[in-house]
Amino acid sequence: MSTVPFGISQYTTWPLSWAEDMRLFQETGMDCVEVCEAKLDVAEPNPQLEELKASGMKVTSVQPRLHSLFPDLPRPEPRSPQERMQRLRASIQLFGRHFPGTTLVSITGAAPAGNYAFAYATAAREYGEIARMAADHGVRVALEPLNPILMNVDTFICSIAHARRIIEEVDSPHFGLMLDVWHIWEDAGASEEIRSMAGRIFGVHVNDWRTPRAFGDRLLPGRGEIPLVPLLRAIRAAGYDGAYTLEVFSELGLEGSLWADPRRTVVDGLRAFAEVWRQACA
Repeated sequence: MSTVPFGISQYTTWPLSWAEDMRLFQETGMDCVEVCEAKLDVAEPNPQLEELKASGMKVTSVQPRLHSLFPDLPRPEPRSPQERMQRLRASIQLFGRHFPGTTLVSITGAAPAGNYAFAYATAAREYGEIARMAADHGVRVALEPLNPILMNVDTFICSIAHARRIIEEVDSPHFGLMLDVWHIWEDAGASEEIRSMAGRIFGVHVNDWRTPRAFGDRLLPGRGEIPLVPLLRAIRAAGYDGAYTLEVFSELGLEGSLWADPRRTVVDGLRAFAEVWRQACA
């Protein structure tokens, strides 16, 4: 079995503070981390980022404080895509300075008034400019298609094919795909679509599916309905050799919430993914 970089998203440990995250990740031996910018001090994030650099953990990806082109459910303001992308530019500058080579994640938000033609055209234009800035700062930007249950709420793209349309329009080595198995697993052609993105997959989120009881209600890898083994094999076949990041959303009010005991979720998540990875490599 080949070894694989395994990482943890700060969304997985959302109830914890930045300091608590850093302590937990080091105690559990995490090699890679996906940073949630929302956990950083707004006025002075640099000391926290310097602390992260000193830890030796690799920042494989970043969830910017505001990361959607159009308004989404948790961040409806500002309304203007230009203003929203200006905030993404600030994140690119910050993380390009501290962690050159990392990837910042973006989603589209919902199409204004259901105007998908306008949304696609705007995405191609705005992300083209973002890709050029990312190149100038030594980072990459990855577009993440979301599950169809989030259509017209947080996104207007719900498949790899939808994301590929924008990625091909932008046509930049600094703009690619963030692949989350929770979002794409129900697509009958998912494995083929994954292989079609060879060289353009910038990051992978792992988790598992059950019929959600809330917007945030995921399972650990191998504990739900997603056929992870063939998907992981397709990702490997596409030449992806980066980190597999555990990204688990939950809600504290849910029975069995994975946010209730973050340490157990991190430890169990590492073990759960290791078993699925063993099967994928068999």
